Amino acid sequence: MTAARVFATARRVLQQLRRDHRSVALMLVVPIVLIALLKWVYWDDQAVFDRIGLPLLGIFPFVTMFLVTSVATLRERQSGTLERLLSMPLSKVDLLLGYQIAFGIFATLQAVLAVAVTVGLLGLSVAGPLWAVVLVAILVALLGTAIGLAVSALARTEFQAVQFLPAVILPQFLLCGLLATRESMQPILAAISNLLPLSYAVDAMKEIGVAPSVSTETWRDLVIMVLFIVGFLIIGSATLRRRTP
Repeated sequence: MTAARVFATARRVLQQLRRDHRSVALMLVVPIVLIALLKWVYWDDQAVFDRIGLPLLGIFPFVTMFLVTSVATLRERQSGTLERLLSMPLSKVDLLLGYQIAFGIFATLQAVLAVAVTVGLLGLSVAGPLWAVVLVAILVALLGTAIGLAVSALARTEFQAVQFLPAVILPQFLLCGLLATRESMQPILAAISNLLPLSYAVDAMKEIGVAPSVSTETWRDLVIMVLFIVGFLIIGSATLRRRTP
């Protein structure tokens, strides 16, 4: 692995994304629109919006980054671009880290824009520091990117990549603690929830929403999310194929 190859890959991916206006809109605009829609749904109940709006501020970027990354990686494999790149002195680690950096830049823009609109314009109440909210949102988006890179190896068409969305995302959405507290779940479901990365993102967002400072539990959740990101990148490196058969 070399830094020059990683950043060259990141620059190439950024140039491609800049020309893909639909993907840019999906990453930067759609999460904000969804949060605004949630605000309008609970227009007369600010307490409910405050309770579920902050966790969803992390979940929406997770979903969009997963979708964009898995489809983008599959396109490169189908077009033969990935095969040509890996025939050069470019390792799988270089490629995956380059993708992670490129999408990480969009994740940062996405997080800053979403937090600015949600807190500044929509009036979401957050007890903790805003930088912590942005940090969690960025990590969740990077987590979605890492999982998308890992899952894309299992798909042969873009339609199959999209099909992984309900299989990978919806179980985490149901068990992450947003709809019901993890403590109130059946023991087997609570145990499964402890193994899902989105659970720790929701826990971190909830804690930041009510605590004036970043607690030890929140830092623990952030570290766990980073470990999940690294783990899925390792899985993606092991399963990445040069070309779709």
